[in-house]
Amino acid sequence: MGGLAEKMRTKLVAEFNPQHIDLIDDSEKHRGHAGHREGGESHFRLSIVSAQFEGQSRLERQRAINHVLREELVDLVHALSISAKTPTEAS
Repeated sequence: MGGLAEKMRTKLVAEFNPQHIDLIDDSEKHRGHAGHREGGESHFRLSIVSAQFEGQSRLERQRAINHVLREELVDLVHALSISAKTPTEAS
């Protein structure tokens, strides 16, 4: 895991105390597309399960994640695909 991915993961763990988190660098799949950078860490896929998402809509969950990662999303990350579930939804 690269430095940017590790920084993002650390922030997400600190904020959401997830039961499961998987942050995958999908940048290589986007070679030749907008936002791709040599060396990766431009396109990510996030799967996160947290009790903190209880009572939140899909949009509210995505907004909360985007808020936590706002610094990274401004200039460094071109795309972030998010799957955010509660423990009940994940089982």
